[in-house]
Amino acid sequence: MFINPTVLNNLDLYQQKFLNAQPFKYLVIENFLQEDLAQKLLDEFPVFDPQKAMNEMGYVGGKAVHENLKEISPLYAKFAHYVGSQEFLSVVSQITGIEKLIGDETFFGGGTHENLHEQDLDAHVDFNYDERRWLHRRLNLIVFLNHEWDDSWGGLLELHSNPRDPECNQVTAFAPLFNRCVLFETNEYSWHGFPRINLPEDKRHISRKSLSIYLYSKDRPQEEIAPPHATFYINRPLPSYIQPGVTLTEHDYQVIRSLMQRRDDMIDFYHKRELKQSAEKHKYIFSSTLDPFEELRSNYDRLSRHYHDLQQRYHDLYNSKAGKVLRVLSKVKNKIQKAIR
Repeated sequence: MFINPTVLNNLDLYQQKFLNAQPFKYLVIENFLQEDLAQKLLDEFPVFDPQKAMNEMGYVGGKAVHENLKEISPLYAKFAHYVGSQEFLSVVSQITGIEKLIGDETFFGGGTHENLHEQDLDAHVDFNYDERRWLHRRLNLIVFLNHEWDDSWGGLLELHSNPRDPECNQVTAFAPLFNRCVLFETNEYSWHGFPRINLPEDKRHISRKSLSIYLYSKDRPQEEIAPPHATFYINRPLPSYIQPGVTLTEHDYQVIRSLMQRRDDMIDFYHKRELKQSAEKHKYIFSSTLDPFEELRSNYDRLSRHYHDLQQRYHDLYNSKAGKVLRVLSKVKNKIQKAIR
């Protein structure tokens, strides 16, 4: 068992906190895993791999994701098996009240996450449906593995009430401290992300490490069901100090320019994603409508060739000696029939 036994003794309390949390259902559990196992997971955490740092927009960034936990080490393989077991899923179900949870042995989008200096993550709502297995995405469970972290370094996990309205948006933040678990429901308003990591020069060997586990179910309450969608992002607003009448410095200008470029990149990303999805959709439609016509045309060509072949055979038979004999016999037959009548 990887879970700290003390966690199992407080499931009712955790459920109460989870169900009453705002802006959406979430729970923070300290010392979530057994201390020695959490430390071993940190010790065996994979090194940063640029090949696993390709973001959704096609750029190599400062975030590496290692989905295949089983190939990291035997311990990670055991951990991967455990978080998909009924033993683990039952504990999470008792906390959240969500029954019949289903894990994901592929850890699609999850696994180990490592974020370097200057990396951030815009507030977003995750994809809501696993179309590979026809399952609703229900929960995110994140375990942080950072012994040393200061709030001033950024990178705090932020839960947002509504990032589309910066003036009214309420943000709850948690430092990514070692063996801290944050569990929250995945729905259409579970906005979350983290601000840019800004490490002091002498701390830039440190990275923000975490384990991400996504859980699913076959059904969910009807009022929560939305059409399947990919992840939605909301770009960060302008800094609050940029106000009418303020003289902009070179730094302010670069900040604004960076945010505008980020927004342009995001629009371009959504545009390309829409075109890709539309192409796939129409490819299916056209293939499903054109294929029958192609089959009909093929059948018509085959029958036409067969007809012409029969026609030629008839012509050859008609002009052959046998054909002449058959025509004579046919005339004799007709005369006999008339005589009988």
